[in-house]
Amino acid sequence: MGTGQRRRRRIMMDPAELDAFLSTARTCRVATVAADGSPHVSVLWFVWDGTALWLYSLVRSRRWSQLRHDPRIAVVADTGEEYGELRGAELSGRATVVGEVPRTGEPCPELDAPEALFARAHFALERMPHDGRHAWLRLVPDTVLSWDMRKLG
Repeated sequence: MGTGQRRRRRIMMDPAELDAFLSTARTCRVATVAADGSPHVSVLWFVWDGTALWLYSLVRSRRWSQLRHDPRIAVVADTGEEYGELRGAELSGRATVVGEVPRTGEPCPELDAPEALFARAHFALERMPHDGRHAWLRLVPDTVLSWDMRKLG
């Protein structure tokens, strides 16, 4: 095994560390692909429910349009300023639309938990406010890469 693989394993978060990190992180960068193959990266709030990343996206956005044509997505959430503080995760897979588009608050049991998490984390509210401009995307990642440079000591 090369030194790169050993180092990668040393800094990788274990499942509990990854869950704790994603449960407290608030902002991510979302990478999508345009029809011509060019990449697009945007910043978005999210919540993690332990198995899926939930993104509340404007439906009149470049990101939304690109995901409707090609659902492949990569998301990075990270933190830290100095090299030894850097930690984060990259999740990739396919985005799935959940609920009505745009979201107006119609009953959707699948959204009860993520909306409660999102409302508390980002609005300090108990119920999700719906503005008729956003809709939900769910990413159950196919691939997860993580790093925590603090482990290098």
